[in-house]
Amino acid sequence: MNGVNMGDMLLAVGVLFLGTYGLRLGGVLLGKRIKDPERAIAILDRGVIVLLMAVLVMSCFDGQDFAGWARPAGVAAGGLAALLKAPLLVVLVVALGVTAGLRALGIQ
Repeated sequence: MNGVNMGDMLLAVGVLFLGTYGLRLGGVLLGKRIKDPERAIAILDRGVIVLLMAVLVMSCFDGQDFAGWARPAGVAAGGLAALLKAPLLVVLVVALGVTAGLRALGIQ
């Protein structure tokens, strides 16, 4: 995989999974205990945005080298679809479609 250590990739995917799952689980477990649910929802929404931005930044690199523009553009498009509350399948198709489309145009 172009110099990417599989252990590092699995660790990154695991951390992303735990972070996402933790945000979801936190909302479910703390939902009835929070005195100001609107504020808590806003904080959790910001956490999701931070998580998406972390994925975007990490997608820009292949090891220590810049990965090109297609991959981060696809992640950004998928993130935008997620922020617009599109279903997960649509988010994935948008991200993959943008990345594949840019690569088909010769933009790596």
